[in-house]
Order: sequence, then structure tokens, then C-alpha cells
Amino acid sequence: MSPIEGAAIGAAVGATAVTAARWLRVAQREHYLVGSVTPFLWRWLRSGRVGPAVRGRTSKLAWTRRLKTLAVVWLIVHVVVVALLALVVPLWLAVALAAVALPLVLDAALAVTTPLERRLATPYVERASARLREIRPTVVGITGSYGKTSTKVVLAHLLGATRSTYATPASFNNRAGLARAVNEGLNPGTEVFVAEMGTYGKGEIAELCAWCAPEIAIITAIGPVHLERFGTEDAIVEAKSEILEGARVAILNVDDERLSALAARREGAGQRVVRVSSRDQNADVAVIAADDRRARVWISGDDMGEVDPLTAAAGNAACALAAAVELGASRTEAVRRLATAPVAAHRLVAATSDAGIVVLDDTFNSNPAGARRALSVLRSHAALAARRVVVTPGMIELGPRSRGENAAFAAAAGEVADVLVIVGSTNRKALTGGAQRAGLETVHVPTREAAVAWVRANLTNGDAVLYENDLPDHYP
Repeated sequence: MSPIEGAAIGAAVGATAVTAARWLRVAQREHYLVGSVTPFLWRWLRSGRVGPAVRGRTSKLAWTRRLKTLAVVWLIVHVVVVALLALVVPLWLAVALAAVALPLVLDAALAVTTPLERRLATPYVERASARLREIRPTVVGITGSYGKTSTKVVLAHLLGATRSTYATPASFNNRAGLARAVNEGLNPGTEVFVAEMGTYGKGEIAELCAWCAPEIAIITAIGPVHLERFGTEDAIVEAKSEILEGARVAILNVDDERLSALAARREGAGQRVVRVSSRDQNADVAVIAADDRRARVWISGDDMGEVDPLTAAAGNAACALAAAVELGASRTEAVRRLATAPVAAHRLVAATSDAGIVVLDDTFNSNPAGARRALSVLRSHAALAARRVVVTPGMIELGPRSRGENAAFAAAAGEVADVLVIVGSTNRKALTGGAQRAGLETVHVPTREAAVAWVRANLTNGDAVLYENDLPDHYP
């Protein structure tokens, strides 16, 4: 081996170490899903950069047991790839090629470790299943493309005065998270367990329900979320509807025509169905917004009066209210408690800064329907805001609809806001195009921190800013 080749190999090995740390961080942030790393390579290449920083600002690399296992398996697979390449090309080139292809190799390592991790998690799932059988709470399962967490928070509040209730914390909504929530937080005497259930594909919710079976099952909404994994919204309905199997009651938001059709099918199959709506007062439970803060409630056709303020989205509130009534809550008391329901963190929370700027924080997991509602709330500050600004990196995981939905959001922002601050490059083209069509001024900043600095420098007392969605910095 010549000195030049040795130097090339050394440089390639060093680059591999740095690159590995970068893409291991992406794998961790993407919940170790098989095939989740390579798409980020293309995102970063399209942005003109090689990849995220090794040390994250918003999502630092945490050397957990699972990440260490993945790193070891990746290293083994990586060495095998280098050895195979070295059979046909010089060693220095094999090392360099493997470094460039590291995201692909890491996805292969994820394919190897995923079955192992499932096996390692099984004892915890079995312990959670036994704990549920021992305590025997009534389980309320909640799923949907969006609105799961908000519905969970509102339902726990509605039941809190009369029933011992425990809800899964944060977004503990997959197999490992749900088992952890049960093992660590479900205490003897709990009467109602509110379980948020998420999915990235068919069969996952059915697996959750096999050991955490809901008596009451709620589907909050269907929308173009995770389309990159599901492909179509019909596939989303199919996967989400697994939560209904075996449930005594199905609560469905029939504002969505797919869920309306599902309600008819489930009712035809003999399941009790409760239809909820944010538009039709003839639904079994309806919460219909009069504006962004007030709504009127109907239950079984009876006018239950007005809720002021209504802190949750009307559809989510209707789902929660329907479940509370099914669990025996007083209709009058449940409606009254709607007015004091807390707002889930980072879901359109309003506050006023020390400088007098109205700040709307809607930074968690943005979707087209929620983004439209957020713009409507920003509009309500028109009378008191001398200037209105939207700060956003755009929406993700919308599949082929991503460009159109982001452009439409920017155009809609043009009807409400004076400035659109675009964070990062993930959706910059789509957002800029939509803003230009609407004649909306745009500002481009690289990070959320830079956006906050811009807001502080350019807005003043009485102005309003909407922070719509936030992406961790493994996104470009």
C-alpha cells in the first residue's frame, strides 16, 4: 500500500466516523424506523449540504442502550460492505464508497436490529398486559391523523372531577411507549385509562389492541399525515380503523366523509357508533364553533348551550365530550368543564411576551387542517395587531401533496399576515411560491433561533406572531 493510499484510507475512516455520528442522530430522531435515514440524505443533498451537524442544537445525540446496539450492528454491516467492495475496487476506494453510502448501510442495520428490539421489548409489553388485567381500568383508545393528544388531554380533564383517570403522557403512543406508560404510571384504583395509539402502518394498532383492548375507541380525524409511509388516505383509514375491532363503542368524527362511511359500515356490522361533528348539530355530539373562542354544544339533539372559551379544536372537543358521556359523566357538568379544559403544549397556545407581542405557539406536528385553524386564530388578533407575522418551516410527511399543501398554506397566510418568515430549506420553494402568488412578503432564515431573533428585532407592542410547526435540526 502506498503512502498516498494509506492517507486516503485514513481520511475516509475519519470521514466515516463523523458521518456515522451524523446519521445515527437522524435514526434516533426518526424513532429507529427502517428506511427512515436514506430519505434525509436526499433532503440534505437537495438543500446543497451534505447532512445535519454532528452535534444537534435541538436534537442532540443521546447514547442510549438502543443507539449503542444500533451503532455496533451498523459497524459490523459497514465492515462487511467495505470487505465486499474491496473485492472489486482498491481498498481506499471501498472505504470511501462505504462512507458515502453510510445512510443506506445504516438503514440496513435498522432492518437487522428492529426484530431484536421487538424481542427485547416483549417482557415489558407482557408486564404491561398483566398490569392492565390486574387493575382492570376501562380503556379508551384514541387514534387519528391528528388531534389525538388534544382529545386525550380534554377527555382526562372532563373525567378528572368524578373518575380516577390516567392518560398516556406526551406522545407515548407506540408499542414500547404504551407499555412504558402502563408500567410506570397506571396505579391501582385507576378507573379509566386513556391510551393514545399511533401507527406508521397496517397492523400496528391491531397489535396494541391485542394487549391493551379499548372498550371505547375514538378516531379523531383523517388527513394527509404520514402519507410518505401510507401512500393514500384510504390506507390511513384502514390502519386507524383497527382500533375499532372489539370495542363496545366507536366514536367517529363524521366531518370526514371517510369516517362517515366507516361509521355506516361499523353500525351495519352491529357495533354501537357515536357520531361527532364540528359542523352538523344533528350528530350524536356536536361542538360547533361560533368563532375561535366560543362554541355551541348539542348532545343527542339537545342544545346544551355555549362554551366560552373553547380552548380545544371543536372536533377534538366533540370526541372527548362523547367519550365522557359514554363513561357516565353528567352531560351538563361535562359541557361546563369544557370551558376550563387545558390546552396541550404547543398546540395553538396563546401568550403575550414581555414586549407586548401576542405569541401563538402551534409548533407541534402541524397538519393542513390545524394550520388553517391557526391562521384563523391569528386573524382574530387583527384588531389589536399592528403587524401580523407567520413563522414556519412548513409541513412534512405529506407525500406527493407536500408541495401543494405548503404552497396553499403560504397563500392562505397572505390573507392574514403581513410577513411570512420561512425557516430552513425543507419547504422553502413551495412556501415562497405560495407567498409570491399572494403578494406576501417573505423572509428566509436558517433556524428557529434566527426566526425568533428576527421577530424580537422587528415586532413591537400589539403585534402578533404565529409559530406554525417546528422541525428538529436533522431537517435542512
